Amino acid sequence: MRKSLLRVGALVGALLVAAPALAQELSFWSWRQEDQATYQKVIDAFEKENPGITVKFQAFVSDQYNTILSTALSGGTGPDAMMVRAHGALATVANAGYLMPLDNATVPGLDTLPKPALDAESSDGKVYAVPFAQQTMLILYNKDIFDKFGIQPPHTWDELMAAAKTLKDNGIFGFGNGTATAWQNETIVSALGSSIMGKGFYDDLMAGKVDFTDPRYVEALKKVKEASAYFPDGFQGLDYPSAQQLFASGLAGMFAGGSFEIANFKKLNPDINVGVVPTPVAKDGDEALVGLYFDGGYAGNAKTKNPEAVQKFLSYLTSKEFGTVFANDLGNVSPIPGVEFTNPTLQEIAKLDEHSIPYIMLVNFRYQEPTGSVLLQAAVQKMLAGEQTPEQAAQAVTDGIATYYEPFQKLKK
Repeated sequence: MRKSLLRVGALVGALLVAAPALAQELSFWSWRQEDQATYQKVIDAFEKENPGITVKFQAFVSDQYNTILSTALSGGTGPDAMMVRAHGALATVANAGYLMPLDNATVPGLDTLPKPALDAESSDGKVYAVPFAQQTMLILYNKDIFDKFGIQPPHTWDELMAAAKTLKDNGIFGFGNGTATAWQNETIVSALGSSIMGKGFYDDLMAGKVDFTDPRYVEALKKVKEASAYFPDGFQGLDYPSAQQLFASGLAGMFAGGSFEIANFKKLNPDINVGVVPTPVAKDGDEALVGLYFDGGYAGNAKTKNPEAVQKFLSYLTSKEFGTVFANDLGNVSPIPGVEFTNPTLQEIAKLDEHSIPYIMLVNFRYQEPTGSVLLQAAVQKMLAGEQTPEQAAQAVTDGIATYYEPFQKLKK
């Protein structure tokens, strides 16, 4: 009997030694429902390289995601890994202690990414997410429509307005933009105004020398107002999906928006031929600029039960292999060094990014309430409705930010 027990014990011990480590399943949340197929492709590649770790992707409606994520994290649950926003929106969850801080020791490959991209995913000097894209605010145009009416891609503001007029004269909306979706009121300022306000304004703003009532910024708002004459009829009631449809269907020749629009337009109309130009300049000789920001990242839950597996997954998301799939399947410019874009338009956008100013409100004024984004969106909506002048809109933005931003308070004195 004793010998039998010893044999059984030895057998069990041998089985335990030979048994593989328990599989680790990670949950991964996103706001990009439309990208599920691509992320599954990425997950399959990661799982092949990391046997024993599985990743379950779950996506939520974009405009509900922040609330869903914050609620889960504050309740001590939430996903193991997750997509998070950048800048001020990141700070909201990072400063609450919900995210694991990252460095190159825990996430190899992190230090290969550009510092501005890492800064977008940092708070209080610590990095909390692997940045995934840089987004560019510019003018998108339908190449086939431009060719049909002999319109050249505009370089100056006068050329932009002439192009819009030619389109309107031929029964096509100059721009497909609507402003019923609030955040669109902000994107059009960057897409239409970056070259008008210029690098000098941005540098002076950051140095505390000027606020948004500066003539250069007011002039950018005036240009937005001028361009709105070529927006669709009833554009103030036109929501974002409907605006996208107008451009994708060929009912509008241009769209003031972001590089992220291209993939959506292609999904709506695979045959559309999209071109891009930076914000037109006020006069020849001025530097043509785009608005630039780093858009979100991948983070780990500070309370995950599988921190090492999460860190391996995040490290994979810094790889050139991932960046190539992300860029070329999803049509975004990846900040990962060495990624080659097969899409000529993405190559062009990456080149335009060399001459840029930040997408100001997101990058610099989303850390306190009222955020610059909320203030600008409301002010532009009123300006385009004729309820405020560009000067009054700029003053409203400045006054709101001045309630907490000391440089603006000093300028008032």
